[in-house]
Order: sequence, then structure tokens, then C-alpha cells
Amino acid sequence: MNPPALFVRATFALALACLCGAVRAQGTQLEPVTVQGNYENTVGTSNAASEGVVTSKLIEARPTLRPAEVLEFVPGVIVTQHSGDGKANQYFLRGFNLDHGTDFATWVDGMPVNMVTHAHGQGYSDLNWLLPELVDRIAYRKGPYYAEEGDFSSAGAAHIRLFDRLPANVAEASLGENGYRRALVAGNAGIATGNLVYAIEGAANEGPWLNPERFRRTNALLRYSQGNAGGRYSITAMAYSARWNATDPVPQRAVDAGTLDRFGTVDPSDGGTTSRYSLSWEMQNRTNDGGEWRANAYAVRSQLALYSNFTYFLDDPVRGDQFSQAEHRTLFGGTLSRRWNTSLGGHEGRTTIGVQLREDRLDPIGLYTTQARERLATVEETRVNESSVGVFIQNDTQWTPWLRAVTGVRGDHFHFLAQGASIASPKLSLVFGPWARTEYFANWGWGFHSNDARALTDTPLVRSKGLEFGARTEIIPGVQSSIALWQLRLASELVFAGDAGVTQASRSSKRSGIEWNNHWRATPWLLIDADFSASRARFTQDDPAGNFVPGSVGKVVSLGATVTDWGPWFGQFQLRYFGPRPLTEDDSRRSKATTLASLRIGYKFTPRVKIALDVFNLFDRKASDIDYYYVSRLAGEPPTGVADTHFHPVEPRSVRLTLTANY
Repeated sequence: MNPPALFVRATFALALACLCGAVRAQGTQLEPVTVQGNYENTVGTSNAASEGVVTSKLIEARPTLRPAEVLEFVPGVIVTQHSGDGKANQYFLRGFNLDHGTDFATWVDGMPVNMVTHAHGQGYSDLNWLLPELVDRIAYRKGPYYAEEGDFSSAGAAHIRLFDRLPANVAEASLGENGYRRALVAGNAGIATGNLVYAIEGAANEGPWLNPERFRRTNALLRYSQGNAGGRYSITAMAYSARWNATDPVPQRAVDAGTLDRFGTVDPSDGGTTSRYSLSWEMQNRTNDGGEWRANAYAVRSQLALYSNFTYFLDDPVRGDQFSQAEHRTLFGGTLSRRWNTSLGGHEGRTTIGVQLREDRLDPIGLYTTQARERLATVEETRVNESSVGVFIQNDTQWTPWLRAVTGVRGDHFHFLAQGASIASPKLSLVFGPWARTEYFANWGWGFHSNDARALTDTPLVRSKGLEFGARTEIIPGVQSSIALWQLRLASELVFAGDAGVTQASRSSKRSGIEWNNHWRATPWLLIDADFSASRARFTQDDPAGNFVPGSVGKVVSLGATVTDWGPWFGQFQLRYFGPRPLTEDDSRRSKATTLASLRIGYKFTPRVKIALDVFNLFDRKASDIDYYYVSRLAGEPPTGVADTHFHPVEPRSVRLTLTANY
């Protein structure tokens, strides 16, 4: 065994030994905190203007077309889809087309969602196994300013926490247009001195597509937790499987010519299957000195097979260009941290030290040429072991009544196949105030993202550098408002292009922007949200091809009105603006903006029975979920193909009716 891999395994074993010792020494865990209202973003609760928490009360109120859209509660995030509902979504934030997750880290109860060295794309984040009804809260952060955030977190991170105890047992049935149906049963069961949360879900959807999507999803969860004033722990088992026909982008030229419907497909055999099984454990433990132990461990087994054809007949004019990306992955890891109350020069503060470990085993991961999902040839097939260890230390000290400083540093070591790489990332945040219920922030930090282990390059770990200035105020009664000016530099946007199976290197880049977020409790039953963001993304090394970063989002606007407990009525209206993006480096081709609205109207028959009508794409806009510009070839076209815009249409207006009974 090579020394770096041996070091990772030894450190992991040591961490688990310390963890078990901490549990024996300290007993059971912290009682879960109950947050009143929709946000936990008051003055004095964060280290940056762009940091915050969304609670289950707001998550429950807003309808979602797909599970991963819960991430749109993070201000400035856009979640779209460019294929079938079983494939990971496409994400946008802070001037990034994040692809399927690169540079935005997502966690569910301490388990990483982003996948390294993935068959389809680095940082692939599939959240289709998430049950929104089980989400207790989402804590989000932007920028590389936090010592405990490592790989993929340069643009931001979201930590999704599940309920230890559901507010009520629930049986739910949904029916909608285009063959949509879903059933969910979830509840609590007292066992010994703890609580068992159980859930099982089945869902299906045909969609508006001429070639029905035939999406089928099954989900199951068991979660046992126990806690008291001294601490808490939970053990969670999850199982998920799905299959679907793809709804890949279609060429604009064929739609304009009338030879292809906007909801049609060129290759109806595209699609995929996936599964995910996990077991995880979490604990928090208060110590006698006022500090705290935190730990988690997880094991995940997943499988994915994707069949895609984006260029149609460009490479193979007879059999077509369909290819398959497939992997079988075993992932395990964990985190152990210890916090102490400390005093520096008589100034009170807290210091946290932690270690994070992860190992991914892919056996195998491959790229294959296929026709109608039948394998023709192997382009690449590899067995990969990738391991990493991250160590961090952070100190938070109140130096004066109006100045608090958070300083930290983390070090990460990765071992990819026969190659190792290390990186250090310092962090600093200053919090000033509050004065007149207003506080001010200055944040600076270095971060990184890892590259695909199969792409043997000079930069396996890509450096990022971020800077942010912001303010948060509650000077107007009932209103929480924050503003942030930020900048982020990437040393290289070098990524492994899973669609093509090759490495594509790009230049260094710089992004900058502004975010303004507002939450107004207008009445006891009405909440108004208004979030605005604008960003600029450019390559920093001149090139005749142009300096625009293709796919980089510019303007994002989200406006929402949430009605709760207005007599027996409840509801929500959401408007989302997704601004135009450059599709080429010279900006000669641009996507159009997409503005979508959704509406929920609900009525409570009794305290335990309610019905809700959800309307998606309320104004029936004919827009795009996402656009690309590249060369493809349809049957009968020139052998060199045609450069064109390829788009995935938003679904037309659709209605879903959900009946919910608490028991």
C-alpha cells in the first residue's frame, strides 16, 4: 500500500477511535434546536452577509417541481434540468454554470453529495433521493471563507439537515398532469428513549415529452435518534432507485424548421438508471468544560448508467453517436471535531479543530459507445481509488464589543491513482458592530476544487481566492436585509468533460458581483421575500476566441409571497428570473432569459387534513431550462455538422393536486 493512502486509512481509524472514546466519555447528545419562523438570519448569527439558515416552515410552504429545487432557497441559486428527472440537476450561482455541482458543495446530514471522479462530471450532485418533507433546515454559505468547508465549496456550500422527529406523521398522495403521481408515508415511532423516523415514497412521471419519460422513483428511510440536554446522536439508513428515458437538449434549427417538436427527441433510446444506498451516523456531545465534540461517519454504495447522444450522427453517421457513462461506487468517510472555549489576552472566544476523511472506490468507471443502449465498444474503463484527508483549525474571538474575528486554516491531501497532491487554505472573517441593529462583514479566503483522477494534469487541485464585503440590518422592524459585494478568482477552470471523455483545460478566471437579499414579515400570516443578484465572469488571460465564460449566469431575481394560517387558507407565489448567459467565449451567441412563476393554493379542512393545488410555469412561458452552443449533425446534414443552439425546454404549465393527512 502506498504511504499517502496508508496515512489516510490510519488517520481515519484514529478518528473513529477518538470518536468512540468521546461518546463513551460524554454520553448522549444535544437536544435539537427548534427555530421559530422561516429564517435564522438575525443580526449576530453569522460570519458573513451571505450566510444564513432556511427552516422547514418555509420549505414546506413552497412547491418544488423536482427535489433538488430545495437548493433554490439559497439566495441566488438556480436549479434546472437538461435531461431526465433521474439525472443530477444543473446548478447556477455567482457567475458560475456549476454543471452538476462543481464549486458548490452540498451535504445531507454530514454526508457529501458531490461525487469526485464521476462518470458524468466532476462534483456531480444528485439530490433526487432527497425527500423535501423530511428536511428540517438548510444552512448555506457563499465563498471560500470557512475552514470546515473543503472540496467544491469555492462558490458556496449548503448543509441540509433532516428531522430527528417529524412535526407530525404524514400520509400524502399527489396527482398531476402528464402522468405525474406520488405517494409518501412518513412518521415517528418511539423506541426505548429515542425516536424512529420512517418514510417510504414512490413516484412516477411521463412528462410533456413526445417520447414519454417513464420516470420511476422509489425511496425509503429509517432514522433513529436519541438526545437530551447533554447531547444527541442519530443513525440513518436510506435506499433509492430510479430509471427514466432522457429528455436531452434538442437543436434549435430542427425546431425552427418544424421537423422536430420542442418536446421531441432525436434519439429516443437515451436514458438511465441509478441507485443509492447509505448508512450514516452523527453525534454532538457537550463537554464538562463548555466545549463540544461533533462527529459523523457514513458509507454509501451507488450505481449509475447514463445513455446520451448530444451530437446525433456527427461521429458515426450510420449507428449514431450514443455513448454510455457508467460507474459503481463505494464511498465512505467521516468527520471529527472538538471545540473549546478559549481566552486570548483576556478576550473570550472559541477554537475548533477537526479532521475530515473520505475514500471513493470506483470499480469500475467507464465510457462506452452504444446504440439503443447496447454496448458497442469500450472507450475507457478504469478502476479508481481516490482518498483525501482534510485538517482544519478555526478561532472565533470577540476582541472588542464591536469587533469579532474568525481566523482559520485548513490543509487537504488527495491521493489519485498513483499521484498525490496537497493544498493549504487560509481564511479570515471580521464582523463589526452591531450599531443601530446593523452589522458589517469583511471576508477573505482561499479554497479549491479537485479535478478528475483520470485527468492526469499538472493541477489536480485548482486554487480559488475569494473576497467579500457585506452588511446585514434589521433597522426596519420586521425586515431582515443583507447586501454583499464579492469577488472570486480561479487559477484554472480545468475540468474533466465526462460527456466527451476527455480533459478540457480553460484559462484562469475572475468573477465579481453583488447580492441583495430581503425578508419581510409583513403580517403574522404574510412573508415577502425579494432576492437580487448580479455577477460578471471573465477569463483573465486574453485569447482571440474571447474572454467570456460560457454559461456563466449574470442576473438572478427571486420574488416570493408566502401565506400561512390565514384562517384555513395557505399559499405561496414565487417568481424566478434567470438572466441571459453567453454561450460562446466571444459572446456572439447568448441564451435568452427565463422567467417562471409558480403558485400554491391550499385549504385546511381540519387541523390534520389539508389539500393543496400547485401550478408550475403559471403563465405557460415557452422558455429554456438551459441552452448550449455546439456542433451536431442530423441525418442528411453535411458530414462536418452544424454549429447551433441546443436547448432543453421548460415544462409547460402543469397542475398537481396533493392531499395530506396527519395521523
